[in-house]
Amino acid sequence: MNAMLQEPTPEFMRQVAAAAAAETLPRFRQGGDIINKREAGFDPVTEADRAAEQAIRRLIRESFPDHGIVGEEFGVENGDRSHVWVIDPIDGTRAFISGLPLWGTLVGLTIDGSAVAGMMSQPFTGELYYANASGAYYEGPGGARRLAVRRTTALRDATLCTTTPGLFDGRRRALYDRVEEAVRLPRYGTDCYAYAMLAAGHVDLVIECGLQPYDIVALIPIVEKAGGLVTTWEGGAAEAGGDIIAAATPELHARALEFLQG
Repeated sequence: MNAMLQEPTPEFMRQVAAAAAAETLPRFRQGGDIINKREAGFDPVTEADRAAEQAIRRLIRESFPDHGIVGEEFGVENGDRSHVWVIDPIDGTRAFISGLPLWGTLVGLTIDGSAVAGMMSQPFTGELYYANASGAYYEGPGGARRLAVRRTTALRDATLCTTTPGLFDGRRRALYDRVEEAVRLPRYGTDCYAYAMLAAGHVDLVIECGLQPYDIVALIPIVEKAGGLVTTWEGGAAEAGGDIIAAATPELHARALEFLQG
């Protein structure tokens, strides 16, 4: 495979998903060891996280030896390259250790800092969401299809997802609450799965805070190639993480930003 290929093929996405699944799925609901990465609070990591990231890194190195890699568990490798892969082996580790299938493997590609391709794989449900230059796609139960957001423009008609309002502190919680009060239906606990549901046309808004690049880079192309928008609360690029909003339409995005910006 050409190491400087601008876009990964769907087959490569499937290979990455399969390599990760070989490490995560056998360990799901098996009660494995959990390590807390924080002295204060709870930030879990499992053997599955680490084994999956190592498997993904091996595959990227073999297929794209000139590219850089950034991963949640093993840090930066050749981070100065123009093409950099960003990995979260298990986004939603808390769901994973709780036996809930609302976790996924995230792998995204940036070129000169912009997210151009990405995948979210959920092997327990047998679902793969991915995007490249040609669009955003789903493979899994119900058959393969192209992804498209629904065209919701008003907050009163919107379904909103966030991992938990408990992550918002102080003023950010007050701003978030204003949006939640304005929407039709809020839902919690969805992690990366919420962005896949937005791209698939099932929800309309995702609002999060304090994200790392590996939490969002893979999801940006999936949402945007399905017709949606992903930015920071300030309206800027989301690749660096931070406080993030994803919306199905420009109108909905603009209205939610009015609330989030006070």
